[in-house]
Amino acid sequence: EERNERENKDDMSSEDPDSCIPEVIKNVIFDLHDSVATSQIYDEQVTLYNVTFRDLSQKYFASSPWPSPRSIASECGGDPLFLALYRELTHRHLHSVTRPSARDRIEGWHVYRELFDELLHPDAQSFYIFPEWAFEILNEFVYQFQGYCQLRSSLAAKKAQQETAKHHVSENIQIIQEHPDVWSVEVVLSYLHSLIKMGLSPNAAPAFLHLAFFASVTLSRLECLLCDYNASLRALTPVYTRTDIVIALADDNKKSPLELVNSVFSARLSMVYHMGVSYFMLRRYKDAIRVLGELCSFMQRGFKTGQLRKLHGGELFNKQYDRMLALLAILTHICPNTSSLEDNVAKVLRDKYVSQLNKIDAGEEGYEDLFVFGCPKFVSPAMPDFTTGGQHHDAYKSQVKQFMNEMAPQQELRKLRSYMKLYTSINVSKLASFNDKDEEEFCAVLNSLKHRMHQVENGGVAGSAPIDGTVQSAMDIHYYVVDTMIHVDEAEKQRRFENYFMSQISQYQDVIRDVENINIKL
Repeated sequence: EERNERENKDDMSSEDPDSCIPEVIKNVIFDLHDSVATSQIYDEQVTLYNVTFRDLSQKYFASSPWPSPRSIASECGGDPLFLALYRELTHRHLHSVTRPSARDRIEGWHVYRELFDELLHPDAQSFYIFPEWAFEILNEFVYQFQGYCQLRSSLAAKKAQQETAKHHVSENIQIIQEHPDVWSVEVVLSYLHSLIKMGLSPNAAPAFLHLAFFASVTLSRLECLLCDYNASLRALTPVYTRTDIVIALADDNKKSPLELVNSVFSARLSMVYHMGVSYFMLRRYKDAIRVLGELCSFMQRGFKTGQLRKLHGGELFNKQYDRMLALLAILTHICPNTSSLEDNVAKVLRDKYVSQLNKIDAGEEGYEDLFVFGCPKFVSPAMPDFTTGGQHHDAYKSQVKQFMNEMAPQQELRKLRSYMKLYTSINVSKLASFNDKDEEEFCAVLNSLKHRMHQVENGGVAGSAPIDGTVQSAMDIHYYVVDTMIHVDEAEKQRRFENYFMSQISQYQDVIRDVENINIKL
């Protein structure tokens, strides 16, 4: 009888989902739920999320999934919102340590739909997630959408190249065709807009404020990936203009929406990078130089002090920094007015890209390599036509082609500008002969240079939306034509003494730091 009783207990324990979960895992899930639903203590949640969860993931689940939501439901009283948060968190972890299949990506869609439906439910319970957690949920959401679009495009390309697709390609295509509504761009956009709307409603809870402003950042990224650059800039309007909203964090620390975004560096990096790309593609070169240059200067200081390397994901910051430098190399080469660029960034650009840009001036190709390295991986949200096996729309190649069309006349325009800087007045026919053109054709080139350098500029005015601005000239010279003479006035140069003093202060701080690190034995 005792033996039968023991066997019955063993059977019961094998059916209990909690029976094989280590106690330390149960404890952290219980504590994490408490920080979300009950105590809502900022510092405690930060430690559980950034330290404890990652340490346990590395120790117990380095290449395997965490326990399912069903198996840990008893640790949170079956709280549906927390279970949805937990499912997203553990799915994101598994996505990062394994290579997701087509089915995994489809499962990810259902993970996020469940979470956002819980969050947007009219009777959603009170909860709290700190800013970094909120951003990483939304950033991963757009990242997985991008990955699914890239998977569809790559499968369409492989099938177009082969008359008979390989088995794994055909299998993945069949899986995708069976789920035509998965990762629908309309639904993805709807969720982000709904989160923004809910967070900006009166008396919104702190967690919804976090989600709203980080949804603006990720919406900007999504619109940039979809090649709608005006919409990308417009999505950031709440972050820059809602200065009336104050978000309370730990220890009575209050932040504006822009300060909230900047407090999570990965969010700031994503926002500024995609804003810079959007400005670039809209031919707003001075704004692109300003936003990308400011962040590159900040990152330079962060790399020197080691602060950025301490942050989670620091290994990716170097790559993103190099991508922004590549875009800045193009921008400073085609836009002569770079007064907003700090000297330390300009020096890095000269040291790193001078030979490549000199080759471009000599007539060799080089812009495309820099752009391909620096631009995001654009995607098409449309389902490819797998049945015909014909050409599919490749958004990435389309944007590279558009960029190269824009860069095609740049060498000619740089040559023209270099000649005009040598004169205060010159005959149209003479300057046309320098450029190997007849007078009528050359007049069109003169107009083209002025037209291309007249662009909308925001200038970083406080409280203004990134999409706003006024039309100004980005040229470092002014010229006009009277009869047959071209008159040239060099634009007044702004002498920025503060850059010199700041660079000297930075150099002296480096010297002092080196001296303090010297061990002197007496």
